Amino acid sequence: MKNLIFAVALLAITACHKKSEPATGGMALPIEVATPIVRDITLTREYPGYLEAEATISIMGRVNGSIIKRNFTEGSRVKKGDLLYVIEPTLYENAVAQAQATLQTAIARQEYAKSNYERMLAASSSNAVSKIELLQAKSNVESSDAAVSNAKAALKSAQTKLDYCYITAPADGSISLTLQPTGAYIAGEMSPVELCRLYKDNTMYAFFNIPDIQWFRKALGTGGIDQSLITFTLGEGNIISRNATIDYLAPNVNTGTGTLQIRAELPNRDGILKSGSYISITMPYDKLQDALLIKDASIGTDQTGKFIYVVNRQNEVEYRRIETGSIIDDTLRLVTGGLEPGERYVTKALLKVRNGMPIQPIME
Repeated sequence: MKNLIFAVALLAITACHKKSEPATGGMALPIEVATPIVRDITLTREYPGYLEAEATISIMGRVNGSIIKRNFTEGSRVKKGDLLYVIEPTLYENAVAQAQATLQTAIARQEYAKSNYERMLAASSSNAVSKIELLQAKSNVESSDAAVSNAKAALKSAQTKLDYCYITAPADGSISLTLQPTGAYIAGEMSPVELCRLYKDNTMYAFFNIPDIQWFRKALGTGGIDQSLITFTLGEGNIISRNATIDYLAPNVNTGTGTLQIRAELPNRDGILKSGSYISITMPYDKLQDALLIKDASIGTDQTGKFIYVVNRQNEVEYRRIETGSIIDDTLRLVTGGLEPGERYVTKALLKVRNGMPIQPIME
């Protein structure tokens, strides 16, 4: 009987000893922890948009003739004043020469008519010429003046048409494919013919729509939008990222979509940005003081929402639901509820911990 009682007591002591041992075999698991970052932040939102060149200019052929020269590489950038095309100028050179000769003849006749009128005017004082002859001489002067004016206008028109034979870039920008090959004949006098397009793109415009008008009013009400914080991104992985400046706000809300159109101006001196590209615009809308930020990777998600593991004063893990906001600086998450400054939370190895588990915290 005594042996039996001794055996039962020994088993009870062994069982109690095993129960008091932690599941880790008597040694708390080392786990990395951190405390929330507390600092002032600017909240932003991201909107999809697209790019357009400042202007799209159609390069037109306005004279008749064959294209004898194309002086640019398709798809390249050109400078204002660069020669793009030469259209056969021979007929228009001849027209200018003829108009110049006509003008010289008209000027000579004008000089003769004026000289003749001055002589008759002097002779009229001694009644050497009749009044009719004097009036005729004056009329000849007026006719010669008109002839000179007409000749000058004809020369200017002929020179303009000759200038149209040499087509230059009206602005800096990127040039498209040519629509008319070298050697092609165009009849541009009756109806101008499009030869190519020039995208004036030293400055680009980003168009996007904001669905939340109340948000925009809030952004304006907090001291205005900080233009230095407005950025756009082209492509995944931030292929291109530049600052933008809002230069247009639509005066009305689109009743069909309930959105407000905004345009932002972007520099593009290097010509990398292309019209029609899809982009993302990031804009600030609010400022928070003493915001609580934790590592986004430390946040878990289950059926009840977002949660983290908090470490208490006894170095035990506690499951904690939290309320979250925007991503900040790509890796941090704004916490709006469920966590206090100074509390420690598990940053890594979320799958290795569970509620109530003792750990050995290692501060990052």
